[in-house]
Amino acid sequence: MTTPTYTEDNVQTLEWQEHIRRRPGMYIGKLGDGNSPDDGIYVLLKEVIDNSIDEYAMGYGAQIDVQIDPNGCVQVRDYGRGIPLGKVVDVAAKMNTGAKYDSQAFKKSVGLNGVGIKAVNALSAQFQIAAFRNGQGVEAVFEQGIIQNRREFAAAEKDGTLVRFAPDPAVFGEYAFVPEYAEQMMRHYTYLNAGLTLVLNGNAFVSKNGLLDLLGEHLGGAPLYPPVHLQCPDFEMAFTHTSNYGESYYSFVNGQHTTQGGTHLAAFREAIVRTIKDFYKKDFDPADVRASIVAAVSVKVEEPEFESQTKIKLGSRLMSPNGSVSVRGFVGDAVGTLLDNYLHKQPQVAETLLRKILDNEKERKAISGIQKLARERAKKNNLHNKKLRDCRIHYTDSKNAAAPLSSLFITEGDSASGSITKSRDPNTQAVFSLRGKPLNCYGLSKKIVYENEEFNLLQAALDIEDSIDNLRYNRIVIATDADDDGMHIRLLIITFFLQFFPDLIHRNHLYVLQTPLFRVRSKKITHYCYNDAERRRAIQKLGASPEITRFKGLGEISPDEFRNFITEDQIRLDPVRIGKNDAAADLLEFYMGKNTPLRQDFIVSNLRTEDALPDRE
Repeated sequence: MTTPTYTEDNVQTLEWQEHIRRRPGMYIGKLGDGNSPDDGIYVLLKEVIDNSIDEYAMGYGAQIDVQIDPNGCVQVRDYGRGIPLGKVVDVAAKMNTGAKYDSQAFKKSVGLNGVGIKAVNALSAQFQIAAFRNGQGVEAVFEQGIIQNRREFAAAEKDGTLVRFAPDPAVFGEYAFVPEYAEQMMRHYTYLNAGLTLVLNGNAFVSKNGLLDLLGEHLGGAPLYPPVHLQCPDFEMAFTHTSNYGESYYSFVNGQHTTQGGTHLAAFREAIVRTIKDFYKKDFDPADVRASIVAAVSVKVEEPEFESQTKIKLGSRLMSPNGSVSVRGFVGDAVGTLLDNYLHKQPQVAETLLRKILDNEKERKAISGIQKLARERAKKNNLHNKKLRDCRIHYTDSKNAAAPLSSLFITEGDSASGSITKSRDPNTQAVFSLRGKPLNCYGLSKKIVYENEEFNLLQAALDIEDSIDNLRYNRIVIATDADDDGMHIRLLIITFFLQFFPDLIHRNHLYVLQTPLFRVRSKKITHYCYNDAERRRAIQKLGASPEITRFKGLGEISPDEFRNFITEDQIRLDPVRIGKNDAAADLLEFYMGKNTPLRQDFIVSNLRTEDALPDRE
């Protein structure tokens, strides 16, 4: 075997925009088609709005106007100071250029690397940026990061900056902005910036109560006591306990939603336990203090260090460059002082909180015996777990670029799991096989997770018993047949996660796999169709009486075919998400609780008969 030559010709220097387009993951994480809130098109939107938010944080521009057209074109207009006119092109097209390096112009901002807006430019089919200052304006137009035109003009508009861009289909493929995700982004910005108004497609978003409003949106059930809302300079927190299982946290740094937490969130979780233990003068188990908590925390840090350009996890250990105060010390002192004072002034809240902690302790001790046996059983099964066909790369392998692709497919029966196992990518895709319909766990205590072997093994496979921070797979994918039994199993699995691990859904880790219902093919061309409309279009394209197959179950699809549906560029996933006005407890009660006249009426009115199903040819 000859060794390839290595000469000067092998060494390449890429233009800045070409590097971004070849390696978009370095700048915006994954690409995606807009079906998930962490897909790249939302990162582009966020990068543009972040610059406008930084202007507001410095005291300029109380309104930001955002428009997203049905065709995917985005426009963001702020009314801040406006980019200095002589630097408009440099800001959009010269790497490591920006005002955030100057801590006088931007004290505590999100954008620090001079990269974000350049990534938006390079990854857009068309990109336009205009600045307005003192009656003068400069506009620059780009295509795929390459400048097409620059012009100066007299401007009657208010000072500020306008950015218009359309993500490039050559990079993102077919994509679409989900209005709910864009709206959630707007709400988060307003929660963290009192007095700011964001207008999205004509709808205004504004918050009067900051993180208290955010907590109200994400409670998922009735609070056991009025949410606690406390703040001091550079720090704000809100929390309460509910009757749900799990812990739910929403953390922010300089207005940036750090979905993977970081040093500030770790410090908050530690500080809230320490403060409560000191207040009651009892050595509570930390798990008993934090069980069922829903909390939001926001800090402002000078020159924050994030673990990637997407800024979803804070790495900073210091509050400011001079090193005088650590994040841990600052958050600990703030929580300790604010919460201790609050509990002394609010004895009713303190009493309710104590009862909740004691109830958590009682339940934990009640299941400790069976928990020990279940752990031993899971540990034994891990040596040869027939239900789990694991992959090589996991979500916890943070230094591996493929870690965000790690997925666990939950399947029903041997035939379906066999097809997926033979088709999967063993590096990033694992399979967990159910024996049949799992138990309806609605209304049951967490004891059932340890008593039920299947639930316990699933919990062990995910490694989420102690904390979902240990989650081994970024995507938990429910892969069931597209029939009534498959739908029922899907609901039972979702019920399990909603009941005991709701934060997995809040953090967008749970998905449903779409699989094709039809195969339409001629001798040369095959189309896989996910709905009846796609089937009709395929028939029209192929003509001449093509062969049509209706897939009734995953086991009917051969592994060679199935491979086409779960590769990273072909897989179709529907995220399981809880809307702004959905309470998890109410959803579970309605769909999985005892039969009621209301639910019976719902089933009857939504029942599909065989006659109503699409023609199966």
